[in-house]
Amino acid sequence: MFEYDFMRNAFAAATIVALVSSLAGYFLVLRGQTFASHALAHVGFTGASGAVLVGIAPLWGMVVLTVAAGIGIGALGEKIERRDVAIGMVLALALGLGLLFLHFFTAFATQATAILFGNVLAVDSATLWILLGLAVASLAALAIISRPLIFASLQPELAEAKGVSLRLFSVLFLAIVAVATAECAQIVGVLLVFTLMIGPAAASQALTTRLEAGLLLSCLLALFESWAGITLSFYTDWPSSFWITFLSVSIYLAAVLGWSRLRRATGYRERAA
Repeated sequence: MFEYDFMRNAFAAATIVALVSSLAGYFLVLRGQTFASHALAHVGFTGASGAVLVGIAPLWGMVVLTVAAGIGIGALGEKIERRDVAIGMVLALALGLGLLFLHFFTAFATQATAILFGNVLAVDSATLWILLGLAVASLAALAIISRPLIFASLQPELAEAKGVSLRLFSVLFLAIVAVATAECAQIVGVLLVFTLMIGPAAASQALTTRLEAGLLLSCLLALFESWAGITLSFYTDWPSSFWITFLSVSIYLAAVLGWSRLRRATGYRERAA
């Protein structure tokens, strides 16, 4: 399998994207903003289709528009009760623009399919370096804001009383999520971003409440799902996006259902004792 250049590029790209998406996704789940990744992915399709329309690389259009949308969502919805409204407004506008771009340029059906469902086997060396650069920038920014972000996520009222700007950190965080979403779309496509970004993070939080352990577990699950999905795709000739999604959903269900049963069984034994 590793005799082929495209397979080595695929595994390298999946590793980069898995690390970024799992860490950003962990904070998304922690903050209750999982819908944001879904919305930003659709915004990314609009950016990519617009980029193709004007003749530039789809990845750059996706990055620019998702970052703009992330900043907009963060600026409009720093309060929890306003988040869904802000995300819904940005998503509606993005879908409208996407329809307009498709109306003007309908000749890129193959590229549109790749954007929607991803094609990790088509990642070339140039794209790989771009993904690496974006990943390093995203992870560095996330590390810088991580402490106040955790404070604002777990105790927003107290954080605001202590002088932490909820709006500022919401904007910064969602800008990072936007870049992670654009990267993730290169692997599984905009329609399946939710599974790779949210699935591992949600499964890890179902299994442990410790922050450090949860972040590590989220990364490990994302790496396993990406690597196993590509491997299964190579040997079955089925789409890698399907396998990654299937593994993500299966592991999440196993974590939620299996762990809850284990806790119930443990509780029964303790009460019996």
